[in-house]
Amino acid sequence: MCHLHSSDAAPPKSSDKVWRPTDQAKAAATRPNSSDIYRPDILETIEAKITEMDKELRELSLDIHAHPELGYEEYHAHDVYTAFMEKHGFEVIKQFHLPTAWKATFSHGTGGRVIGVNSEMDALRGIGHACGHNLIGMSGKFMRRVAVACSIKAALEHHNISGTVVLLGTPAEEGGSGKVVLLDKGAYEGMAACLMCHPAPGPIGSVSLSSCLALQRITVEYKGHTAHAALSPWEGKNALDAAVLGYNNISALRQQLRPTHRVHGIFEGKDWAPNSKFSRLLLYGVSLVIPDYAKFICYVRAPTRSEMQETVKRVTPCFHAAALATGCEVTVTLEKGSTFDLRQNTALGGEVANIVLNKYGAIDYEWGIKSASTDFGNVTYALPALHPGFAIPTIVDGGNHTPGFEQSAATIESHYACLDVSKALAATGIRVLIDDAFFSKVQASFREDEKERGPLSAK
Repeated sequence: MCHLHSSDAAPPKSSDKVWRPTDQAKAAATRPNSSDIYRPDILETIEAKITEMDKELRELSLDIHAHPELGYEEYHAHDVYTAFMEKHGFEVIKQFHLPTAWKATFSHGTGGRVIGVNSEMDALRGIGHACGHNLIGMSGKFMRRVAVACSIKAALEHHNISGTVVLLGTPAEEGGSGKVVLLDKGAYEGMAACLMCHPAPGPIGSVSLSSCLALQRITVEYKGHTAHAALSPWEGKNALDAAVLGYNNISALRQQLRPTHRVHGIFEGKDWAPNSKFSRLLLYGVSLVIPDYAKFICYVRAPTRSEMQETVKRVTPCFHAAALATGCEVTVTLEKGSTFDLRQNTALGGEVANIVLNKYGAIDYEWGIKSASTDFGNVTYALPALHPGFAIPTIVDGGNHTPGFEQSAATIESHYACLDVSKALAATGIRVLIDDAFFSKVQASFREDEKERGPLSAK
């Protein structure tokens, strides 16, 4: 979300109130009329399967929640998920391209299309699953994605539908761009479409079809020359000053950036540990040594990939100007794995919206992960894909990436909100497999969007 996901600090344009743990109201369909749903018999099969797996899914979610692991270190999650999928009749490839990635496949009949489902596993340093990836696991970050994949499998078997469902377990969404790596390695090839979802604050029972911000990480390293700060400061070139000047240059630039763009970052340095002599001196406001090295880690975000890339071009000179002013050397590195905005496929989104509105709740375009970032954005550039957000009950100022959200992600209300969106995603995935006219619309929507934003290969 999405690493670095949005909180509920900024209210949406909608007048709907955000879902709080104390609310007694329950989600309700906005326009209940099941006759408008494509193949309601298939949706009934999906609902029955998810109800049957309810206890298992809840235990799975809580297991992952209790064992948070950082990106590319999700070994417990890898083993738990692959064992679970094997138990439920999927062919599993462990360590798929990456040590903690995996692929679970189920095929029925002969031929047919392939529907992809994407799962996430990693947690946040210090605050665990404060992004809700334990829920995504069930349907798409794990619980969600397992529920989607297993219920699609049940529908393929019960209704004798030819097709394949592939569930990908993808590591390191929180800053590691795991899906970007897997895209480059061909992990998504052959999929007709790919589905996932993500929890966030929002109105009760709402599913959000908002996008997210494209993101570029920049690492800036300044190298100067050390000197005694009082005895002979003229001998030094202050790398910390250079980093601070770069930061201040960006602050001045913000006046000319669009309000939807974000530039933020942190300082790091050599031997800047809390127990170092240098750090203790800084603590008391006395620096005896001019630092000869400083690092500035910067994130640039914007509503689209193209806007983000243009803003990066404006930000980069800020770092070079700081080096010039201080006499330091500077190295500016645009880190690999930049992530793009979500290009929600309109045909897939329309199908999910219709099911949600008729059966489970409401649709909005203001909540979700609109002001955050996720590596699934790159997947939506590569093939038809959908990444809705779904609301769970959160405390005030307890949005994504907070201790409050970590607790929210373990509640029973969040569990059932996750299951509802999983049903809509599974039914949409089945329609991709069996309805040629609908799949043609999905493909046409992708081609039209590609004209607007450019192909994945455009840099």
